[in-house]
Amino acid sequence: MPDVHPTAIIDPGAELGNGVQVGPLSVIGADVTIGDDTVIESHVVIKGVTEIGADNRIFQFSSIGEETSDQKYNGESTKLVVGDRNIFREGVTVHRGTVQDNGETRIGDDNLFMAYVHIGHDCVVGNHTILVNNASISGHIHVGDWVFLSGYTLIHQFVRIGSYAFLGAGAYLNQDLPAYVMAAGHPAVPRTINKVGLERRGFSKEQIGAINRAYKTVYRQGLKLDDALATLEADAQHWDVVQPFVNSIRGSQRGIIR
Repeated sequence: MPDVHPTAIIDPGAELGNGVQVGPLSVIGADVTIGDDTVIESHVVIKGVTEIGADNRIFQFSSIGEETSDQKYNGESTKLVVGDRNIFREGVTVHRGTVQDNGETRIGDDNLFMAYVHIGHDCVVGNHTILVNNASISGHIHVGDWVFLSGYTLIHQFVRIGSYAFLGAGAYLNQDLPAYVMAAGHPAVPRTINKVGLERRGFSKEQIGAINRAYKTVYRQGLKLDDALATLEADAQHWDVVQPFVNSIRGSQRGIIR
């Protein structure tokens, strides 16, 4: 059974799983579903069509599932879907999607969103990401797995960030960031590969070496991008680990930072 503080306001239409805890003065709306053992601290607002999985923790003053501030939004029924074991620290804001996209904002599993992070409408966030204090991602952004966004980073709408990428503190990213790449600056520019992050995730020296060669092919050899990709695709036949880097470049619609 849920454990709900007597001052919390829970709409009768909300569905709370077993072991859910709701703290003082939190508000949960009619179309909210919360999975087992999720902990909601005090003064949290969760509303809209919002599905939250199991074992999440949402800290005080967070606003989860609010309608977007996008001026094209006109009250349509849109959605937020959150996976399992995510942590939303103080003051995090997450908006639902819009009908101009898929009508859905989606967050995966095992993510950490530190204080005052903002996740805009129609964003897709993968698994095991860390967004440090005041990082802000605009609408329609896709963030891959194991991405690290440092404090006060700003991401332009429609940007895609590949898995294992790293963005330095205070950076502004207005084009796509390929997988594995570390970038910094305002606007952000590529610096190197996310070597420390890859080591922490168990990549071998050989794999990291292959990724580093791929990075240098694109960013250090002065090749046109098509020529660099042709070289990478030949290398990717021997090193599967290079393929995500190639795919994130091939799939770019805004162009990659370079």
